[in-house]
Amino acid sequence: MSEAIKHECGIALIRLRKPLDYYIKKYGTPLYPVNKLYVLMEKQSNRGQDGAGVANVKLEVAPGQRYISRYRSVENRPIVDIFGKINEKYSSVLKGNPEKFRDAKWLQENLAFSGEVWLGHLRYGTHGKNEIENCHPMLRQSNWRSRNLVCAGNFNMTNADELFRKLVKLGQHPKDQGDTVTVMEKIGHFLDEENQRVFERFKGIYDNPALSDIIEDNMDLQRVLHRACRDFDGGYALAGITGYGSSFVVRDPAGIRPAYYWADDEVIVVTSERPPLKAAFGAKFEDIKELGPGNAVIIDKYGEFGEFNIIEATERKACSFERIYFSRGADDEIYSERKTLGKLLVPQILKEIDHDLENTIFSYIPNTAEASFYGLMAGMDEYLTNWRKEQLSKGDVTPERLEKILNFKPRFEKLVSKDVKLRTFITNDNDRGEMVSHVYEMTQGVVKKGVDTIVVIDDSIVRGTTLEKSILKLLDKLEPKKIVVVSSAPQIRYPDCYGIDMSKVREFVAFRAMLALLKEKGLEYMKEEVFEETQRSLHNKKFHKQNFVQKLYDTFDYHEVSAKIAEILKPEDLQAELAVIYQTVENLNKACPKNLGDWYFTGNYPTKGGNRVVNKAFMNFMEGKEVRAY
Repeated sequence: MSEAIKHECGIALIRLRKPLDYYIKKYGTPLYPVNKLYVLMEKQSNRGQDGAGVANVKLEVAPGQRYISRYRSVENRPIVDIFGKINEKYSSVLKGNPEKFRDAKWLQENLAFSGEVWLGHLRYGTHGKNEIENCHPMLRQSNWRSRNLVCAGNFNMTNADELFRKLVKLGQHPKDQGDTVTVMEKIGHFLDEENQRVFERFKGIYDNPALSDIIEDNMDLQRVLHRACRDFDGGYALAGITGYGSSFVVRDPAGIRPAYYWADDEVIVVTSERPPLKAAFGAKFEDIKELGPGNAVIIDKYGEFGEFNIIEATERKACSFERIYFSRGADDEIYSERKTLGKLLVPQILKEIDHDLENTIFSYIPNTAEASFYGLMAGMDEYLTNWRKEQLSKGDVTPERLEKILNFKPRFEKLVSKDVKLRTFITNDNDRGEMVSHVYEMTQGVVKKGVDTIVVIDDSIVRGTTLEKSILKLLDKLEPKKIVVVSSAPQIRYPDCYGIDMSKVREFVAFRAMLALLKEKGLEYMKEEVFEETQRSLHNKKFHKQNFVQKLYDTFDYHEVSAKIAEILKPEDLQAELAVIYQTVENLNKACPKNLGDWYFTGNYPTKGGNRVVNKAFMNFMEGKEVRAY
């Protein structure tokens, strides 16, 4: 993507199913779970680079001994920072007491981060400053082991205010109004109630400390999660560890946010993507299970686990941006889908270039559009195969013509290179635009000046700023006749509220194009009509029932909006003709049939909170408010 957007966090949960001594004897080191978690987190570092955190819980620890450890970091390389500190602890043992390095009992009694349950988190912040306090895992503490809770997740709740009010009504005094603390306190509240329910059931039958073990053995986490999650509106994959070692990962009922799990007789592992499981444990993709919408993987204190329904599943609307851009392309399904996205663009591209392949160069904007580019190449090859058949079927082909038909190939070149070492850390828009121009370099001497058309594919176009201020100007220096920018994703028209940092409608180039068309056609009064509708719906409590902004987009043809986007993005001094092509929603759904969550393209939100957010975002725009809609 030429314009990076902040998005999805990443989670990684590891539960050792055997005592630590087993791994020391088999693998020769007590660092087995540490090393595995490090790989899982590094392989998901694409999901969060604002910060990271790791928590560890020990099982069967005597009273008075520490059994929960946690490190969080917002350093430049937070994963390296955290695991460097954990490794320092083990290194000090190896240097000072080498005979203790492989003594599991001594380590668990004397060293932090030597427990059986591990939870890692990678943060991309959509709320709050980039500070330690905003990094997961979050910790809810109590002197009752069964009331302790470590929590981390990949989520955004659209009804955080409502959840906060409910906590206050229950008598709580939350320290923060953000959805992270609210979610943890909501789960923690019902964890407390479950603890009390079991306590009341067995008090008088068992005495302490035996009663504590009885409580832990009879806690019903499925019940806790159902009671906590039934009020949530949003996309989420929430992971947690209780103080007594039971753990869980629960997924939202529409399956918006992803979660996968894998187990053998040694470990149970849950992650946000499949490739990390393959990298860390050699798991085969076919053995990795996707956690079902509305379900939870629950692991008890003894290492037994199952997948249980928590909330009744709604229509599956898994995030399509996971397939287009966010998740690693090493997943074979995702790689195939991204190639298909490129392939399905071929008819639109051929029409735009008037089938003049001889004078067209195909390229891509690195690095995430590369798979779509390969699909585009495959689609062009298929087209040429059929073209050759058609040409040869005409008969009377001269030897010269035959040679040209058989040898003709489209021109695929890497015109755009990205210098990943350069970082555009400057926030001033003017200076930042200048810095962005140095991130990309163009390949010289390939384009026939004034003759060739350049077709360059990107995986999505959000704001269009980098295209307008940098890439188009650089491509124009190659002196092509025409530039065609192709997005393998449809037009981003609506805000996201389930984890992606896209909350202000005015930032979308598609929204700006729609406004320009309204003005051009004398329909600006429609903005006021929609604004009034949103205001009325807010007062009559129908704010969540309809996306009123769709009415504005429905006024125009899809390609009409694309043409206006091209006008908006074209720099004043651009010499080449410019066209912009977007993937259609129909083709997106065809390419990614398992991930049909397309609300940012269509405005069809999978939860009521989504409609509230888009209507609020439009109201903010009309009122000139530069604030989030959620």
